Amino acid sequence: MLTAFLDYYRAALLDRTFGLDQQQLATPLAPSSLTIGGLIGHMTFVEYVWYRVRFAGHDMPEPFASLDWDENPDAEMALAESWPTEHLLEAFDEAIRDSRQQVKNAASLDDLSELNRNSDREKWNLRWIMIHMIEEYARHCGHADLIRESIDGDVCQ
Repeated sequence: MLTAFLDYYRAALLDRTFGLDQQQLATPLAPSSLTIGGLIGHMTFVEYVWYRVRFAGHDMPEPFASLDWDENPDAEMALAESWPTEHLLEAFDEAIRDSRQQVKNAASLDDLSELNRNSDREKWNLRWIMIHMIEEYARHCGHADLIRESIDGDVCQ
């Protein structure tokens, strides 16, 4: 059930990109600078952070590992807005495939993360991570709905 809800929101966010070109994907809804392309880039990064890095304990893949977070705390969004649409969507798909593999590798939803949550050495279990990701996608799908409507009037039914 968790996977089904998560996949629903992954698809809902991706649906907001349908038919948009690179320029439209980089169009913000004033007064925010947030864009649909930036949201896709952010969620690509977040997929890796939670499943690959925090849960499985692997290194962050490029190009995210080399971004200058001090210079731009939203570097993953800015980077994503510079990518051609096809590359952006392929990167998102690859991150999701990687996340699904990390879940598949787990013995159960009770498996604990490799990285600690805090200085008390507490860990996240996979169930918590999946629920958190559903919440993260739901929030950003709402943002994407508003941005998409401002671009071409398309509303999610």
